[in-house]
Order: sequence, then C-alpha cells, then structure tokens
Amino acid sequence: MKNVTHSFVFLAHWPPVGSFRLHTDILATNLINLTVVVGVLIFFGKGVLKDLLDNRKQRILGTIRNLEELRRGTIEQLEKSRIRLHKVELEADEYRMNGYSEIEREKANLINATSISLEQLEKSKNEALYFEKQRAMNQVRQRVFQQAVQGGLGTLNSCLNTELHFRTIHANIGILGSLEWKR
Repeated sequence: MKNVTHSFVFLAHWPPVGSFRLHTDILATNLINLTVVVGVLIFFGKGVLKDLLDNRKQRILGTIRNLEELRRGTIEQLEKSRIRLHKVELEADEYRMNGYSEIEREKANLINATSISLEQLEKSKNEALYFEKQRAMNQVRQRVFQQAVQGGLGTLNSCLNTELHFRTIHANIGILGSLEWKR
C-alpha cells in the first residue's frame, strides 16, 4: 500500500521538460499507459460507440413499436373471439333448448302413438274375444240343437206309430190351412 501512495506522490514530481528518464515503478507507468489508452479510446471510439448505441436504441424502439402493434392486434382478435364465443354459446344454448323441446315433443308423440296403438290393440282383442265367444256359443247351440233333434227324433221314432203320425200330419195341415185363410 505504501508503494501505491508513493507512486501517486511520485507523479506529482515530474522531471523537467527535455529530460528523459526511465520509470522503474510499474504501477505509475501502467496508470499512465492506461490513462493514455482510455483517452485514445474515448476520443476515437466515442463516435463508433455512439453509432452502435444509436442503432441498438433504434432496433429496441422498433421492436417495442412492433410489439405494441402486435399487442393491439391481439387485443382486437381477443375481443372478436370473445364476441364470437358469446354468440356460439347463445346458439349452443338455443340448440340445446330446441333439442330438449324436440325430444320432449317426440316423447309425447311416441307416448300418444303408443297409447293409441294399445287402445286399438285392446279393442281388437276385445272384438276377437267377442267373436270367439259368439262362435263358441253358436257351436254349443248347434250341438245342443243337434242333440235335441236327435233325442227328439229318437223319442218320436220310438213313440210314433203310423196312426199318431197321420194325426200329427192332419193337425199340422189344419194349422197351416187356418193360417192361409187369415191372410
């Protein structure tokens, strides 16, 4: 540390002009050399450095302007997208409600059609049962009538003789004759 302060003090005692002498103090010579180099760099490099910094500044400002324009465009697109999304959501709700309404309408139509079909089927079933009942009753009547006729014929054949047969025929002819006279 003493050498450093000594070198600064040594700078204050410059030899008179015209004399040349070798400085053996490295710190003092390096400081002078550095001062000269920095001075030359500042003098000659000031213009180049200024141009580089101005170019860099212009590029940064241009990038900022472009980013601002992109940001504005993005905000506009975002707003348009939000509006479109809102419209699509409204349409989706409308389709959903129409779909639910259509489903309910189709459900009601299907229930009504099924109810009508069931009523017609029930009516057809009842008619078929009625006709089957009538047919069964007619068959029973026919059998009863056939059995009655067969039983009556059997009884008549066993009980009738020719004299009774002639009397029955004459009685029936008399009944038929009296009917013809009334007309």
